[in-house]
Amino acid sequence: MVQVDVFWSYGLGASMGLAAGRQLVAQRKPLAENPYFVKTVLFAALLFAPSGMYLLWNFPDWETMQLGDRGLPAWLVVLFAITNVTQAMLGFWVVERLLRAGRRYLAVLQVVGAYLGMFFILVHGWDGLGWRRFLSPDASSFAAWDGDWTAWLTSDVALTLLGMGAILLPVLFTALVRWDRSAPPAVVVGRHLALVFGVALGLALAAHVLLTWLGTGPGIVATVILWTAAAWTGAQRGGVWVTSPA
Repeated sequence: MVQVDVFWSYGLGASMGLAAGRQLVAQRKPLAENPYFVKTVLFAALLFAPSGMYLLWNFPDWETMQLGDRGLPAWLVVLFAITNVTQAMLGFWVVERLLRAGRRYLAVLQVVGAYLGMFFILVHGWDGLGWRRFLSPDASSFAAWDGDWTAWLTSDVALTLLGMGAILLPVLFTALVRWDRSAPPAVVVGRHLALVFGVALGLALAAHVLLTWLGTGPGIVATVILWTAAAWTGAQRGGVWVTSPA
């Protein structure tokens, strides 16, 4: 989705930077000469960005969270394609800088923060209906929402995402496993999934509940307190989710 890909692509770049953390610190090559950075750019440019453009062209309602159609201005479409690459580059670069400075926990927070932003938009959005926008394959389904979210599972959007995931995820996990030699492959993948679907998604869901139950003002205050407490707790535990320690 257009609104979440800016966070998602950053998170992908940050994740790949973390996986290559040991090598980044040891080699100290300029990014333009670093094979891990180059491969991250290729992943974003050849796989991730094209998948976003495909979804935008075939399912413009869904890809824009039911706000747009194929009448989107050309400059916005181009900007969307560019940021799907540049955000991944930025995420990798920020993680590399932090790791070289010895700020490993802050490097991990780049991944958590990116996916937290992504999931918060998907779950809550700007009006509390992010999840409904996600589970509606098009604008007409969103407008006539009847609560039957299971229909989305067999929609063309869902099946397309499944096919894309079958290509993107193995490539991503292969890179993470090959670059991060700090643990067995299953552990490397498990830690990444725990960061994304355990920590980030969990905090996004909690924020959605707080905002829904307490209202906008009190909900924002409670969410900020929750997220701050979670980050502080992680810091006190020494950044337990840090991958590929230098």
